[in-house]
Amino acid sequence: MQADLLAARLRQAVHPLARPPQGAPWNLAELDGLPLPAVPRPAAVLVGVIPRAPGATVLLTRRNERLRQHAGQVSFPGGRVDPADPGPVATALREAHEEVGLEPAQAHPLGYLDPLLTITGFRVQPVLALLVPDFRPRPEPDEVADVFEVPLELLLDPARLETIELQFGGRTRRVFQYDYPQQRIWGATASILFNLRQRLATADNAGIIEQRSV
Repeated sequence: MQADLLAARLRQAVHPLARPPQGAPWNLAELDGLPLPAVPRPAAVLVGVIPRAPGATVLLTRRNERLRQHAGQVSFPGGRVDPADPGPVATALREAHEEVGLEPAQAHPLGYLDPLLTITGFRVQPVLALLVPDFRPRPEPDEVADVFEVPLELLLDPARLETIELQFGGRTRRVFQYDYPQQRIWGATASILFNLRQRLATADNAGIIEQRSV
């Protein structure tokens, strides 16, 4: 029952699976002035939530230090869309299988968060999914240095999210970073989690208003 309630709450916060969001990435203002491609390269990531008895967790990875892009950074399983992929869900599940050994049957996709544009020119479509509690990751060492879980409620706590200033592209930019000493969760990954928090808060508030009006 816990998993059913969690899935119902998460599903209220996402775009439905039948209609992937087609609009512009929500974070374009943050990338103003950067030499981005006219047509961003499509990519997808899996935002996997795992129902645990103490509380739900989110699955994250730390990328191999030898990778060409985003080396050593905390990220979600994912990557660029392959021409053979029928959609972002297929991309996210394929990449999760390759990177952490997740079988498609171990994930229940719920919907989409808002698309995000990265400084490397990828239009990332996050896919929110509920994972089975008995999933045991098998990281691909050439891509993934570590796989870990972070409590969902910690990631939804506004007090845990801060902004830091970086010099990039000829100007000072502010990026998200979590207060989480065990791993550095920042940049695009933190932005995706911020988007999840905002959409959940909106959905939760809408539910409260609806209950009061009954």
